[in-house]
Amino acid sequence: MTTEKEGRTTASVAYLTIVGSLIALTMNMEPKNTFARFHIRQAFGIHLLYHGLAIVLTFAGIVQVSFWLFIAYIILALYGMLGALNQQRQSIPVIGPYFQKWFTFIS
Repeated sequence: MTTEKEGRTTASVAYLTIVGSLIALTMNMEPKNTFARFHIRQAFGIHLLYHGLAIVLTFAGIVQVSFWLFIAYIILALYGMLGALNQQRQSIPVIGPYFQKWFTFIS
């Protein structure tokens, strides 16, 4: 286990894209960092939620909402990344604690 300062880069990479989350996951394999793991779970949840809702909205024919969904996605990703850069374990409002419970396979 290492500190927040050492896991800051890995945690920040996770918020870049869904591929960034996968890269951060492999970066955190050895040595394991609990701070990075926290942020990888948050970022992975944000990315999955965005892509899942985008697919559902597209197939439902509600494409007009896509712009606002993308804006919300960017805001949540920036919120998480700023927390990672400031070495804080701040969950995404409302859904962040669920991401920590649902993505326990990320270790």
